Amino acid sequence: MTDKQDNIRKAALALFANEGISSTPTSKIAKMAGVSEGLIFRHYKSKQELLNTLIKEAEKRQNEVLGPILMETNPKKVIRKVIKMPFRITEENDKDLWKLQLKLKWQHEYNNQDKIKPLIDKLSAAFKELKYKDAKKEARLLNHIIEQLSSEILRGNMRQDNAFRDFLLLKYKV
Repeated sequence: MTDKQDNIRKAALALFANEGISSTPTSKIAKMAGVSEGLIFRHYKSKQELLNTLIKEAEKRQNEVLGPILMETNPKKVIRKVIKMPFRITEENDKDLWKLQLKLKWQHEYNNQDKIKPLIDKLSAAFKELKYKDAKKEARLLNHIIEQLSSEILRGNMRQDNAFRDFLLLKYKV
């Protein structure tokens, strides 16, 4: 990837994540990236192809984050790692990747519930092993809590509050 292509990708990611996809013309991406609009189309056939490239990057990053959780065998550590996950969103580039995924979740053509299924299954197995009464519902509940916390952190409505993280760790005794 060339420096200019990387600048295009970074500019598009920041604009798509913070202003929305439909609100971001390629001319604005070009201006922010410091390139001509024509150069965008030299590297990407369309704005949609640029978006698809960013979606693949976001999915790769999501897999990197979920991988250690899915490989974990200790049920308490599984739950602990899931609870800590949203409190580790720190790098600006990562924030924009997560924000983009959050925005896409609300768009029908990009919402894919199967992407999170392995995590729900892993949490269900962990809760089942720990003898929770309804492990599947507990897994879904924790996932919803984590998604909401992630959303609030990404929107800037909540600091990465260790007290809240610690509350959840204590609640689940992990």
